[in-house]
Amino acid sequence: MATLLEDIKKQSVWTVKALKSDGIEMDYSIGSLIEIDRFIQKHTKDGQPIKGGRLAKGYGGKIFSIGSYIWETLIKNVPDSKWVTDDNDPHGEVNVEVNLADGTRCWPIQKLMKRIQNGLEDGIYPYGVSVTNKKADEKYDGEFWKIESEVKPMEPK
Repeated sequence: MATLLEDIKKQSVWTVKALKSDGIEMDYSIGSLIEIDRFIQKHTKDGQPIKGGRLAKGYGGKIFSIGSYIWETLIKNVPDSKWVTDDNDPHGEVNVEVNLADGTRCWPIQKLMKRIQNGLEDGIYPYGVSVTNKKADEKYDGEFWKIESEVKPMEPK
């Protein structure tokens, strides 16, 4: 049986491949987190996956996979950061934590769940920029806020 950390690494790679099949290129840059927000905007509505959308089946596993990508991105952009996992925690997939080099603590899956529930006000990209501010060499892209007008939730199938 794989450890939680092994699953995180595997599912991060799965997310890159899955989104590529939708024509979305992911490169572990902070800027790529905008694509996660676009994806969530398209495939959820009112805090729920849209019927027939990419999150409708296997929702929990997909949330874990997308969350794994998000925080692998933070770790890759902030040197000396690390995952903190507990394979004995029955809720370990939700409670997985990232500790950034400056002591900032993040809970990737919980943050992603808040994004889905609350919409763009809990955007992944702005959060990624804020927690990596002064640690990653990337400027904030104001294009993020266009997601609301440019990306509409898909119609249920």
